[in-house]
Amino acid sequence: MSEIYSEHLHRINRRHFLSKASLGIGSLALGSLFGCNTSNKNTMLSETGALLKAPHFAPKAKRIIYLFQSGGPSQIDLFDYKPLLMKMRGEDLPDSIRQGQRLTGMTAGQSSFPLAPAIFDFKRYGQSGTWVSELMPHTAKVVDDLCFIKSMHTEAINHDPAITFFQTGSQQAGRPSMGSWLSYGLGSMNESLPTFSVLLSRGAQRPQPIYSRLWGNGFLASLHQGVQFRSGKDPVLYLQNPSGITSASRRQVLDVLSEMNDIRMDEFGDPEIQSRIAQYEMAYKMQTSVPEATDLSDEPDEVFELYGEEARKPGTYAANCLLARRMAERDVKFVQLYHLGWDQHTDLPKELTSQCRDTDQASAALVTDLKRRGLLDDTLVIWGGEFGRTNYSQGRLTETNYGRDHHPRCFTVWMAGGGVKPGISYGETDDFSYNIVKDPVHVHDFQATILHQMGIDHERLTFKHQGRRYRLTDVHGHVVKDVLI
Repeated sequence: MSEIYSEHLHRINRRHFLSKASLGIGSLALGSLFGCNTSNKNTMLSETGALLKAPHFAPKAKRIIYLFQSGGPSQIDLFDYKPLLMKMRGEDLPDSIRQGQRLTGMTAGQSSFPLAPAIFDFKRYGQSGTWVSELMPHTAKVVDDLCFIKSMHTEAINHDPAITFFQTGSQQAGRPSMGSWLSYGLGSMNESLPTFSVLLSRGAQRPQPIYSRLWGNGFLASLHQGVQFRSGKDPVLYLQNPSGITSASRRQVLDVLSEMNDIRMDEFGDPEIQSRIAQYEMAYKMQTSVPEATDLSDEPDEVFELYGEEARKPGTYAANCLLARRMAERDVKFVQLYHLGWDQHTDLPKELTSQCRDTDQASAALVTDLKRRGLLDDTLVIWGGEFGRTNYSQGRLTETNYGRDHHPRCFTVWMAGGGVKPGISYGETDDFSYNIVKDPVHVHDFQATILHQMGIDHERLTFKHQGRRYRLTDVHGHVVKDVLI
């Protein structure tokens, strides 16, 4: 046995062997950044190195823009019109409706649960005749493009587990987020921008904190995590060259690092080494692509009139909606917006009005803008939070003021484009907007439906971790086919 071969054997231990055995996934993930362009749409995914050589079936959507309203928007005050509550205002929530269901610690100690109808006017809009609150005048104009799901429900009753559940399919942290699953399964459509991009904005009201693990990769390769864009001079941190470093010298450094990492890869077979190479290369490309994508100076005045003047201010919800449209034009696969501040436990009329003022025009403008540019048909837009709000007031109810606690039993989200039926409302709640009486949609059903529109069978996109095969929908979920074209 030669000396070289003997040395090689000493290098291979159990950990190295197992790492070598996992190289296939790492190579596929790396290819999502280094993939070759092709005009053959049937083979593009395999050539970009995605896990799936092709979608499981023909996708209706190529990309997703998820407008997540963090905190739990009140369905009763926005979209779920309940005139009976007006007649029963101030009366106690009947036990037959509550049925002993779980409450948060904030209202469990209340001696009574006075019913609090919305104090905002509702009207029917569009050919669909959809009920919408006066707080959403711009959304009201596009209801015929929207699909309202009024029978969403979840088990989680507090913010952190509820948001984590929506984003990762589990109430416990550590699982890959939805955008990471899509990156892992389908790869990238743009080699110069992240497959999964994240934008944050906040309202004026006491927002609940939000955590980067919500767009994390979990146990998937780290290159699948979401990339957070920020307002200000540097949209992505650590992207620019340090002082005194030119683009050419940085290119030389990356080439040398790549060679060193290749050597390390041959020795240890760790897929994260490939992820590191890919991330360095992506950062280099983003030095050009990100400034171009985030520079709104080339947008005409009429676009800012559409989205609202707040769109001129980086970091606002309106600016992020406009930026999401620009990313959709550049084929970023998953754009996640988080807007904080929807947690109205007290002073709801004032605070909810402020939140709607921040978001209503820009949300509707995004749908309109995508539609007129021919992008809405293959872009799925989603609007909604982690749960709804109670029909009774948290604390004292007055003529002009009330608050609402968390309510996971029923709430409303809407979708547009991406093969979803426009101008419909799906599911029904009871006269109290407390329980679902028709066509319930669970969070896992919602996730399965989203993946379906991207051409993925949610039961077949899996990753083996610690001896078990995981998926976004865990062991649950059914596609809600009645809302699909």
